[in-house]
Amino acid sequence: MTNARVEPAGFDDELAPEPPAGEGFETSWPVRTGDIDPNNRLRFDGVARYLQDIGTDNLDATPLGKTDPMWIVRRTVIDVFEPIHFPDRVHLRRWCSSMSTRWSNMRVAVTTPKGGRIETEGFWINISKDTGMPTRISDAALEMLAKTTDQHRLRWKAWLAEPVPSQSQDDIEFPLRATDIDPFNHLNNAAYWHAVEELLVDLPHLAAAPHRAVIEYLTPVLANERVTLRHRYEGGALTVWFVVTGASGEPTVRTVAKVAPRA
Repeated sequence: MTNARVEPAGFDDELAPEPPAGEGFETSWPVRTGDIDPNNRLRFDGVARYLQDIGTDNLDATPLGKTDPMWIVRRTVIDVFEPIHFPDRVHLRRWCSSMSTRWSNMRVAVTTPKGGRIETEGFWINISKDTGMPTRISDAALEMLAKTTDQHRLRWKAWLAEPVPSQSQDDIEFPLRATDIDPFNHLNNAAYWHAVEELLVDLPHLAAAPHRAVIEYLTPVLANERVTLRHRYEGGALTVWFVVTGASGEPTVRTVAKVAPRA
């Protein structure tokens, strides 16, 4: 394998193909009724929970659960080729598609016996359990991740760089619930998708056809913070900015999400 540099991709780039059969980590379970919309479609927040769950299961099945137990996601890409509906059963396959010494892109392919197909990729950062800061991945983990990729110099570049619109009467308050908060005192990454789903109610055609959804977590939203959603539907795509106003009165964008039709 080569120690190739991974040039930062962009919103419209294709995800890495699957590795040879037998590589990576695989599991399956039924589509959960708590993860579907009134049309029985598997929602984005449901997909995000499935990605968290297979990540946890993957760690638990290897020594990494002890050597590298804590990871946070910086970006999640969800490509919906064929929507998944209840009742059905999801089969998930997870592998590393590119890496560096502190983070990795983890691909998860989600398929079902009834023809549902969702391809995903998450940019995951290894976190020290002692300092809570990014830290070097253990040698054992690096060796395991390298089994499915020869891309070993992964770099970060934001895909969603559109400036946030000015405050408007269309802004929506996004109240946080106690159950939305994770052990880091952050808004759980699946909970952000609740906001996206709320806005998709008025855009059912986006979820019905093939589409790509991307979310980038810039700075964590903390418990008890006031979150406002600024959004724009333009060129067939929905973009959502999660804005927090601090004690100084200055609004800051903590997270950006975008859903757009696939070409």
